[in-house]
Amino acid sequence: MERPLVNPKTDENDKELQDLITFYNETLGFCPNSVKTMHHRPRIAYAFIEMNKAVMENKGRVTSALKRLIGYISSHAAGCRYCQAHTIRAAERYGAEQEQLENIWSYRTHQAFSEAERVALDFSLAASQIPNAVDDSLAQRMREHWNEGEIVEILGVVALFGYLNRWNDSMGTEMEGPAVQSGEELLAEKDGWNVGKHAY
Repeated sequence: MERPLVNPKTDENDKELQDLITFYNETLGFCPNSVKTMHHRPRIAYAFIEMNKAVMENKGRVTSALKRLIGYISSHAAGCRYCQAHTIRAAERYGAEQEQLENIWSYRTHQAFSEAERVALDFSLAASQIPNAVDDSLAQRMREHWNEGEIVEILGVVALFGYLNRWNDSMGTEMEGPAVQSGEELLAEKDGWNVGKHAY
């Protein structure tokens, strides 16, 4: 794209926007341009933030790091490079093991992943495809490793990133410097990742 469909808001006199930027600076290290774009209609931005908080809340075994890796697998299936970079950066910030970050696409066989994590990542990949590829066999594997609340958490992450993948690829959201850096450091060599349409 020649430029984003809609430019992120940058109004320094907009207190609500500045509060939002401060919040993300503290949690992610920068405020995503996607959220600044949503803020053209503030209720959408705040509804998204509340959904994001609810989905990403750490309830136990579905750890903060695993949720970000699920988001990465889901975003990769959808082809959204913006979200791939954001999720791999967030996985690192939220404590994913270096071996997992470096071997995310060997998750089915690599020793850094437990059987429960493998099933969750298989499920994320299948649930993110169009048409959806979740079948009875995969559903049974999920039930063997995760309880109902945990399955809801995992699918919540997939669904959240379904929204974000469509938002950012359709909007052509410009990728922020720190996200570019994480993509280049953690994804480019093994995954062939690049900024794609998100560079201007």
